[in-house]
Amino acid sequence: MSSHPPKNGERNGAAYARFIPREELRDFAAWTPDAFGGTPAHTPESRQPDSAQSVAEALQAQLHAARQAGYQDGYRDGLVALDSFKRSFAQQTTAQVGALLQRFDDELLALERQLAHAVARAAVELARQVVRSELATRPELVVKVAEDALGAVLLSARHIVVHVHPDDHDLVAQGAAEVLAARAARLVATSDVERGGCRIESELGRVDAQIGTRWAQAAATLGQDVPWRDAAAADDAEGRP
Repeated sequence: MSSHPPKNGERNGAAYARFIPREELRDFAAWTPDAFGGTPAHTPESRQPDSAQSVAEALQAQLHAARQAGYQDGYRDGLVALDSFKRSFAQQTTAQVGALLQRFDDELLALERQLAHAVARAAVELARQVVRSELATRPELVVKVAEDALGAVLLSARHIVVHVHPDDHDLVAQGAAEVLAARAARLVATSDVERGGCRIESELGRVDAQIGTRWAQAAATLGQDVPWRDAAAADDAEGRP
């Protein structure tokens, strides 16, 4: 054992090298770099569950946003398609209704024309029956016809001949005697002149006042081509002696 006394450093080193029992280490904790900040250190293993949850929530949020955006886009596209369909349907309906109204108007106009033609023809047919009845019941009307026909002849005309039906000769001779004498006209019975009318000839021309001619002119003013005699009446007239 050395007789030299220990140096100060040696004495101090021996003091710091003293063994500390476990019982004295109950409040000991291992030092970490962030221990001074007052927050416990987190190992990568402790942060992994929180990161996975955050990623899942972010993905869920993105999915929800994508769904909302898709819903809005689809709704907007649906409105646009609906508006386009409405306009197309309105245009198509308008065109169809316009064509239907035009067709209805054309058919109504054609019906009005047919009705007007039928009414005019019925009126002409009725007038023909009335005139025939008048001639049958009042044969003296031929006198007025002869006077009007003579009035249509120019005053300068000479050698006037009035042709009437044989059955009307006496009626005209008596009823229009003064007019015939004033125009120095000669009255002649002619079988080809129908009863109720007359034909006047002179050196200046002819005045056809026969009932068939006057009837055709009157019917033409109504747009009708109805002869004075129908086929049956014409056959009867030709068969009479």
